[in-house]
Amino acid sequence: MNRLSAIRGAVTAENTKESIQVQTVKLVKEIIEANNLKLEDFVTIQFTLTKDLDELNPATALRLGKSELPYDLSGVPLFCSQEAYIKGGLEKVIRILITGYFGEAKDLKYIYLDGAKVLRPDIAK
Repeated sequence: MNRLSAIRGAVTAENTKESIQVQTVKLVKEIIEANNLKLEDFVTIQFTLTKDLDELNPATALRLGKSELPYDLSGVPLFCSQEAYIKGGLEKVIRILITGYFGEAKDLKYIYLDGAKVLRPDIAK
């Protein structure tokens, strides 16, 4: 039986609508594929983004790029907020927290791509 758990990840993007959409979809697709996720297991998807990314909301980006995903996530509640500003922190970052009934946390694969690999070098892909 699957239990409620969460998957984290992050990716960097340029501050353009196209880059934010491409990078958001890439991150979500990688998480789905790496963890063999099923649509019915999702509960919510939450995004944060740094203040220097203000051209497109990642939740909107995900809905716009739904044709590039294995299935349509538009029925899953999406939420987006600005990441807390940390002096000297990595810029142009989109972070994600997906909650769902995915199984044991120890078996989940967290995905950190591109420039965001420095956030978690111990688990970055």
